[in-house]
Amino acid sequence: MLLFAPAKVNLGLHVLFKREDGYHELETCMIPVPWFDVIEILYDTAFTFEQLGMSIPGSDSSNLCVRAYELMRDRFGIGPVKIILKKNIPMGAGLGGGSSDAAYVLKGLSDFFELNIDVTELEKLAAELGSDCPFFIQAQPQLAYGRGELLSPVDLDLSGYYIKLINPGIHISTPMAYAGVQFNCGEHKLVDVLKLPVSTWKDKLTNDFETHIFNQFPALALLKQELYAEGAIYAAMSGSGSTLFGLFQEEPQVSIPEKYTGCIGRLTY
Repeated sequence: MLLFAPAKVNLGLHVLFKREDGYHELETCMIPVPWFDVIEILYDTAFTFEQLGMSIPGSDSSNLCVRAYELMRDRFGIGPVKIILKKNIPMGAGLGGGSSDAAYVLKGLSDFFELNIDVTELEKLAAELGSDCPFFIQAQPQLAYGRGELLSPVDLDLSGYYIKLINPGIHISTPMAYAGVQFNCGEHKLVDVLKLPVSTWKDKLTNDFETHIFNQFPALALLKQELYAEGAIYAAMSGSGSTLFGLFQEEPQVSIPEKYTGCIGRLTY
């Protein structure tokens, strides 16, 4: 079984307040984008995990693909498999690659062993692995609240737009991102802005992490300016960074600089 786990970007990201449980209350809109990790699931006599492509820090036992398999094994008694992960989506980039991998392993194992687990149950399982994981069960545009695990549909039509993603290789840890964030005062409600034409999003659809992260890493602010200079109708940082993306009405003509990673693709939803 071969699976293609997409990255995501955030259209707006509001950090509302710090909760009593230590997490932050968020509201955002997440959309899948055409930048993929590749996962292969095969029968085997014992569980094995192999990782190719970009290196991932930490031991295999901490990898979300392995944790997803162990969750399914413990909950449903599935047999051993070999999981091969080809890592293309950079880590610490605001793209949710690890969360996507975990969700696609859950979905893949459900199909592989014919468990017929419904979407709601898969989302609950995914939430045990990470806040962004439930989004990737359906991998369609959704509003996210709470820690990012509370999802609701959103009426959004970006079909025909092109997206350009650039990751400069700057790793921004979650503690670093939250250390300087200013809580959102609610000047523009996210759901209301998303109903407006994309051409009006530039000054209204904001990511609350941008201000202090751009202060620490001016190169990211410059990349955003360059996307607008190339003709993006909207540009922003995804999540807590450091990936920048732009939405274009026509296919971008400027390629990704060799010193960066990224992709250019067309949206279909």
